[in-house]
Amino acid sequence: MKTKVIPEQATAQGVDVKMSNKTDKKHKHTQLKWLIGSTLFFVLLNVLAWKSTPFCDFYQKNIFPLWAQTYGRATSVLPFSFGELLIAIAVFGIPISLLVMIVLLIIKIKKGRRGKVARVFGFIYGWILVFILGTETLNCFVLYHTSSFEKLNGISTEEHTNEELKELGFRIVVQINQLSTQVHRDEDGHFILTSDTDDTARAAIEGLEDEFVCFGGYVVHPKPIYCSFFMSQMDLMGIYFPFSMEANYNADMYKAKLPNTICHELAHTKGFMREEEANYIAFVACDRCDDVEYRYSGYLSALTYVRNKIFEFCDEETKYEFDNAICDEVWADIDGNREYWESVEEAEDTVFESESVSEVSEKAMETSLHANGVEDGIASYGRMVDLMLNYYDEHKFVGEE
Repeated sequence: MKTKVIPEQATAQGVDVKMSNKTDKKHKHTQLKWLIGSTLFFVLLNVLAWKSTPFCDFYQKNIFPLWAQTYGRATSVLPFSFGELLIAIAVFGIPISLLVMIVLLIIKIKKGRRGKVARVFGFIYGWILVFILGTETLNCFVLYHTSSFEKLNGISTEEHTNEELKELGFRIVVQINQLSTQVHRDEDGHFILTSDTDDTARAAIEGLEDEFVCFGGYVVHPKPIYCSFFMSQMDLMGIYFPFSMEANYNADMYKAKLPNTICHELAHTKGFMREEEANYIAFVACDRCDDVEYRYSGYLSALTYVRNKIFEFCDEETKYEFDNAICDEVWADIDGNREYWESVEEAEDTVFESESVSEVSEKAMETSLHANGVEDGIASYGRMVDLMLNYYDEHKFVGEE
């Protein structure tokens, strides 16, 4: 006898195909729900951050440190900048993936599979955007809306006179002049960095734990950027990558500014996103550090901001007197730093023109700061002088003790 096996097999195969389609459809719907849900969660978290300072303060103190202890600790194990690698993958990988998607869409169009290809790539790009939004929100955006560093640490916010600004400036000059003779210099009189750029910086930030809030726990390892010259073209000495929890620095920059820059970026990893606060924290960390090169670097950076304020608010006699008080060794480093940045601007045979890169970088920085509620943008860096005036009105520099 003949049996009708073939129709039964066909029926079974049809059921399997339907089951597979149902499973696939359910998986797509679940993934889409997670994608939309995650996006809405991070958007709502940003809205909450803008509306509630107490929430942001709680987040900075109790939740943000968990990311440093886990994700930040994990990326610190890598001997290179994970953030820089992710950017490189995005710069080269996204255009290539778009090309692959277009090719696949053309190939699959005859087979009716174009929709599936589009969905796969759509989900990939969607999760990439969610990752960026999520890490930027958790490790950066929320932290822009905390209480000010002054309020968190009980520092006065009163205004000061030009005379008090002048007094602070000359106190800094006395300290930096003394330190300038204790650091190593080359035959041209320029600063030579002999200290490490990792353990000493981390210890300097850890040293602030007993006086200021949010400085306990794990401190990530600072890392140099491989493409540091391109970073110089963007007028950047350091950068904090929220999506990798890393403090990165420009390895090509004038070395006298490097220790302070590293401490500045490490300040961001402690939840202090405002640039003037990171500037101030970096100075205090360097001033309290046992390493003379770190101390000198901190004062050299502070001198720049205080001098700019003196030249903005004080009379001509004060300006002349102030510059005349700065010793030759310090001027050698001020000039050395200026000459380095001029050499970047004048560099030829580069992939991108330095002036164009610098302009794009500045506009991007201004846009980012404005988007996070910093109304005066890049000019906010100089507000660290207000913090110094209020703090050092009652405290002494280490060298004054």
